[in-house]
Amino acid sequence: MREKELRLALVCYGGISLAIYMHGITKEVWKLLRASAARRRDAAPGNDSEAAYAALLDAIGDTVDLRVVVDIVAGASAGGINGILLADAIAGGRDMEPLRELWLAGADIDALLDKGGAAGRFTKWWATPLVWYARRQGLGMADAVVDPAARGEVRAKLSRFMRSRWFRPPFSGVSFSTMLYDALQTMAAMGGGTPLIPAGLPLDLFVTVTDFHGRPERLALHSPGEIVETEHRLVIGFRSPAGAGPRAIADPAELAFAARATASFPGAFPPADVAEIDAVVAARGRTWPGRDAFLRRIFPRHAAPAAAPLIDGSVLNNRPFGPAIEALRHRPAHREVDRRFVYIDPMPGRHGQTGDSPPGFFTTILRALADIPREQPIRDNLEAIAAMTATIRRLRGVIEAMTPEVDAAVEAAIGMRFFMLPLNPTRLGAWRSRAQTAAARASGFAYAAYGALKLAQVSDSVAARIAALAGDPAAGPAIAAYIDEQRLSAAAASARGGAYSAFVDFLRRFDLEFRIRRLRFLLRRINLLAAALGDDERPAIDALKAGTYRLLAPYAALRRRVPDDPAYAGAARDPLAALLALERGLDLKALDAATDAALVEMLALDVASPLRRALLRAWLGFPFYDVVLLPLLHGEGLDEFDEIKVDRISPDDAVAIRAGGHEATLKGTQFNSFGAFFSRAYRENDYLWGRLHAADRLIDIVASTVPAGTLAPGATATIKRQAFHAIIDAERPYLTAVPNLLASLAREIGP
Repeated sequence: MREKELRLALVCYGGISLAIYMHGITKEVWKLLRASAARRRDAAPGNDSEAAYAALLDAIGDTVDLRVVVDIVAGASAGGINGILLADAIAGGRDMEPLRELWLAGADIDALLDKGGAAGRFTKWWATPLVWYARRQGLGMADAVVDPAARGEVRAKLSRFMRSRWFRPPFSGVSFSTMLYDALQTMAAMGGGTPLIPAGLPLDLFVTVTDFHGRPERLALHSPGEIVETEHRLVIGFRSPAGAGPRAIADPAELAFAARATASFPGAFPPADVAEIDAVVAARGRTWPGRDAFLRRIFPRHAAPAAAPLIDGSVLNNRPFGPAIEALRHRPAHREVDRRFVYIDPMPGRHGQTGDSPPGFFTTILRALADIPREQPIRDNLEAIAAMTATIRRLRGVIEAMTPEVDAAVEAAIGMRFFMLPLNPTRLGAWRSRAQTAAARASGFAYAAYGALKLAQVSDSVAARIAALAGDPAAGPAIAAYIDEQRLSAAAASARGGAYSAFVDFLRRFDLEFRIRRLRFLLRRINLLAAALGDDERPAIDALKAGTYRLLAPYAALRRRVPDDPAYAGAARDPLAALLALERGLDLKALDAATDAALVEMLALDVASPLRRALLRAWLGFPFYDVVLLPLLHGEGLDEFDEIKVDRISPDDAVAIRAGGHEATLKGTQFNSFGAFFSRAYRENDYLWGRLHAADRLIDIVASTVPAGTLAPGATATIKRQAFHAIIDAERPYLTAVPNLLASLAREIGP
């Protein structure tokens, strides 16, 4: 049976109190991942909607053995908090069920208000006109509330909120940080289960933050030669590296700091800073290992990182597609991949003023400063994704067109010995070198351009890496200048004896990315060939895949870290010593020899001769492909060669139960999206709809991985009803403030 991965890159928008709605969505994503992981272990699915997802995957399983994973999460503001909690649960195998009370009980106006600024009996008089006005205007407090019983609660809390202090943030940053830190510690204390991501796949998490004071960025111009501008955009990134076993993505203090900073809504919360998290950690009697290293990583140019004030990430980047798109460049491909970008937009469409009348004075200011920057469409992001997809489609066509000629060129370079002589590591290494030289010669003048691009790529990478290892920005230009002084040239590589040129020797010592691209290419060829093989040959294919990933692992590890060496500290003064230290740390020549030996052992397994020859041609022929593909990628690698589709989860798209979008379903949209903070009934409503809307859309997304007509007529609708009823039954004991909603939904869903 054909194996396939549905890979989701999740992008979570900001939404203030709609964070509760988005928690329902991310919890449902977690349920889907748990169902998929249980199916891979031949285990029974978990409770509520997991059984419905298992039924869907089983129905698809008659055609495709589908695994669902989330390997990239990016979020801003409220979406950033939910992205952090989801990523922690995925990487650490943690339970998200305890988070229900974090949102239903903790996200309340009374819990969030700073106790030092609460209303007193002498503050009521000035707020009375505001409360009266709010009541006269309705503002969602009459028939639009979830339940009539919530009206008194909303009015009382709105009154307390309006009588809280003015001209200072009404919400407590310390209380918010404590709530986030305690939630993450609770998840960690429950112990880690099996991670919900394959061992060979990393998980990347990004949250956007706005650096209030900014940091200086030097920009090179023609005239003047250099200028300094202030950069306020900041992305805090985390990675759970590939590997078996528990893979906690970061310390709870780091995650709590990122969550607090990304959701530091201007005016509502005070700006976040590290000192606040330090105080919370100390108050809980805990420590923060790796604190200084974390601060150096996210604040590389701040003189006092612990005091840097940070505000809401959605101020400058409410739709963080950029970091997620960038992370695609180094995604390993375990098998055939259906890559999706799934973005969560709790209130799609235009949220500002409508109509033909001109805006007023304050409306113009508010829209210009806040609303319009946050609501810009994602056309640029979609165009970037479409461009990547078009590039991937072209590259796959180029590879397919080149394959017959490359296979012939490899056989011509190696001769009849390619088929007749037994394979051993020495022979494979010699053939690899011969094929490399043949590719250089056959490419003609194109090889000079390829070589120059490749040399620049490796030189820049080496210089940047040594500068980072040295902790000295001046080391980078010194290393680059030293390499340039060696007058390395690709021209000699295409001539006789070119394999021994200084250019080739430099690449053998430092070109890590070429090795990774070659192994990724071999994996793609294995996956392509596997689709045409029968079940009797699947064990051999699976062994080849597993073996190739083992070969790839040490190269990928070198991307992240090489051994420390004292020579790096003096890189600016002695570039040669630093280069020799990096060569020792990488030790690529020894690693290449070990890879050749392991590959020979892999191909000695019970692999059919045509398959063995096809894989050998791919391995030896990769230099021919790389000469063409690397310039097309502008010198950048691309590990994942799969087209990208974009899906959205929003109230407007999930219509299986009720149409009408957020206006017909959500309550947190009221009071400029602060509504759910005023009522537990509001929060229960939005949390439940988040789960239901996510189930609706996730089932559609999973079903779209197979051709139309694969599933039996009506199967998707039946599975959706099963999931909806399971969610309502599972949540009924906890959602005590919305009994009428539960009853209404049961009727709307039907039997």
